[in-house]
Amino acid sequence: MIKITFMGAGSSVFAKNVLGDCLMCDSISRELEIALYDIDAERLSESQQMIEALNRKYNRNRATVKSYLGVPDRREALRGADFIVNAIQVGGYEPCTVIDFEIPKKYGLLQTIGDTLGIGGIFRALRTIPVMRGFAEDIEAVCPNAWFLNYTNPMAMLAGFMQRYTRVKTVGLCHSVQVCAPKLLEQLGIDAPGFTEKIAGINHMGWLLEIRDKDGNDLYPQIRELAMKKNAEGKHDDMVRFEYIRRLGYYCTESSEHNAEYNPWFIKPNYPGLIDKYNIPLDEYPRRCIRNIERWAETKAELFENGEIKHERSNEYASRIIEAMITNTPYKIGGNVLNRGLISNLPANACVEVPCMVDGSGVNPTYIGELPLQLAAMNMTNINPQLLTIEAAVTGKREAIYHAAMLEPHTAAVLSLDDIVAMCDELIDAHAAAGYPVI
Repeated sequence: MIKITFMGAGSSVFAKNVLGDCLMCDSISRELEIALYDIDAERLSESQQMIEALNRKYNRNRATVKSYLGVPDRREALRGADFIVNAIQVGGYEPCTVIDFEIPKKYGLLQTIGDTLGIGGIFRALRTIPVMRGFAEDIEAVCPNAWFLNYTNPMAMLAGFMQRYTRVKTVGLCHSVQVCAPKLLEQLGIDAPGFTEKIAGINHMGWLLEIRDKDGNDLYPQIRELAMKKNAEGKHDDMVRFEYIRRLGYYCTESSEHNAEYNPWFIKPNYPGLIDKYNIPLDEYPRRCIRNIERWAETKAELFENGEIKHERSNEYASRIIEAMITNTPYKIGGNVLNRGLISNLPANACVEVPCMVDGSGVNPTYIGELPLQLAAMNMTNINPQLLTIEAAVTGKREAIYHAAMLEPHTAAVLSLDDIVAMCDELIDAHAAAGYPVI
């Protein structure tokens, strides 16, 4: 019997993708217990109905599906688990995402997504790490051998905390790795079936270091030429990353709306024309949240077409990892792991994203060596606030929050030191008042 516990099961669409994949994999689904955990009773019930429908249709009702609501039930949800999928969002859109965007905006600090870095990413980590600490205590008590598959952002901070400060076997997973190169080739109109790639760096800023066609020819010269041409021709949705190719020589894993706020170059009040020039969607994440909330009833209906649920196995890593581990069949992923010499010019206590081979022995990261210096330097601008945010969460020191914000590249490019401290104080107070204290 295999037990999979899904934390944050109220994320119904994502739960459908991951658990639907598992139910369509015979080596996993033959004897399977699924434990759904959330703190929202309504969304939990909806997810259970959906997973039970998938189980009936694709798995001959062989799996057992149970729901567990709230902190009192959490340890039972985890008890005996072999795999734990984490997809929680602490604080939700309201109140916490609204706080993360609206208070910085008062200081002139604008954001696009705010879930990975930036001041939004820092405070998302600070309110989530205490919850993850509670998860870890429960896991160590009732399922110490389980693998914790983390999908929650900010990935590097949360996975890094779990890997450094708990005994939980943790790997961070992000679907931006597997779509990076295919999306790039599609955008540029390059037909390269059977291409090979090498990606390494940090989450949301992993670098496409190599890409070759099936005959071993380097595709980067063509990519660099076409990317410059496409940016020169007019607006499109990936202009920031194409500018990375031009200026740094390499493409990276996560979208342009994300990467626009991971550096000091694109969202600058003194250069407002840059927002339009690079087609940067400010406040994109809040808009998505509002749209998703408004469309949830419609989305629920779409999950069941004419009363019948449909699913095709997705490209999410979770089911492939579980299958590889239980069958001892190797499978390669891009995983977020602690940097124990894997990328030699990044710190050992950083959480890095590198190719990993998964099999019955677990997750086995591969050695990369040195990144090109400009790419390592870019990663370091993000790693510094990541490490400081983890320190703030572990120590409870307000000064460490200030330090993380002071060294966050977008925040530092826009605000004075006095304004950074004042903004952090206001954010700390607002989160505490909303019931999500960060220190």
